[in-house]
Amino acid sequence: MKYIVFLIVLSFTLSCKNAFNFPKKSKEKVTVNVDPTNDDSPLKKIKLPEGFKIEVYADNVENARSMDLSPNGTLFVGTRDKGDVYAIEDTNKNNKADKTHILATGLNMPNGVAFKDGDLYIAEVSKISKFAGIESKLANPPAMTTVYDQYPTKEHHGWKYIAFGPDGKLYVPVGAPCNICESKDKVFASITRINTDGTGLEVVQEGVRNTVGFTWHPETKEMWFTDNGRDMMGDDMPACELNRAEKDGMHFGYPYCHQGDTPDNKFGKKRACDEFTAPAQNLGAHVAPLGVEFYTGSMFPAKYKNQAFIAEHGSWNRSKKSGYKISLVTLENGKATSYRTFAEGWLNSDETVWGRPVDLELLPDGSMLVSDDHADAIYRIYYEG
Repeated sequence: MKYIVFLIVLSFTLSCKNAFNFPKKSKEKVTVNVDPTNDDSPLKKIKLPEGFKIEVYADNVENARSMDLSPNGTLFVGTRDKGDVYAIEDTNKNNKADKTHILATGLNMPNGVAFKDGDLYIAEVSKISKFAGIESKLANPPAMTTVYDQYPTKEHHGWKYIAFGPDGKLYVPVGAPCNICESKDKVFASITRINTDGTGLEVVQEGVRNTVGFTWHPETKEMWFTDNGRDMMGDDMPACELNRAEKDGMHFGYPYCHQGDTPDNKFGKKRACDEFTAPAQNLGAHVAPLGVEFYTGSMFPAKYKNQAFIAEHGSWNRSKKSGYKISLVTLENGKATSYRTFAEGWLNSDETVWGRPVDLELLPDGSMLVSDDHADAIYRIYYEG
């Protein structure tokens, strides 16, 4: 009898653990060699279009996640698992970082960082804080001050990407507190915004399961954001999404409809898919799209101008891995016209993984930075064609 009870408890424990769907960070670690002549460097595996090259911009940046570059060239980097916030400098301006500062440690998933008017804003699970006048104090940072501390404390999809919009306000997503569920609290599965002093909280977009990357189109100023599709509907369902928010107050379907045309198997009967805004582009299933960046530089060929690059972090529970690359969505008159791979090679042919792209950031010369929270590095992609 005791044995039967043990099996029942064990089965229940495993099923609950599976239901929460927290991605596990692999223990495999790879040192990304900075020397481009080293044949053992895993960067040799990265495939790029002709004329493009990749190199290490900064190494030993443990769990490097979201990035923001100040006008003076300081790269601020958040983490999720590590709990640290970094400031990285290229003091001799040779496109290789040579100084790394740890601004804070022991924070609660400080994934998001955003720089504005000399101040660095940092997003933890339930609050936004800031370092005032940080760039003159990198070696000896001051105490952080709290900007807003009333976001939910739930850690499931609680890590946040943050960015300032064209309106000067800080945009902060709040992920769904589950894989798939309804919530009475409207703040869940949304994108919110607040003023720089923490006042004026608004829910701007709804039906967003878990966005960890958004930006604004350089010409139309419309918000575009990635969204991670739900789990446990199979290997190939549903698609992750790139969404376009043409105005405030739109609803993008979660938890009722996925990828614009697929009712959820639990909640789909409550509301029809045509009630919601469909994705601008369906991406691969479970590819975990995070950072998205419109290319506004002048280094890449003209065909890349104002096109959307996406960092696909990669699947964690698919039987055959997907993602682990940088994809490109081309646009014409605000409509997506193609979705294809731009850079790949972080996923080996034997399904082992040595790197996972997280976020993208453009340098003033037009090259593109890529953070990698698995290889603990930041890369620079540039064009020499």
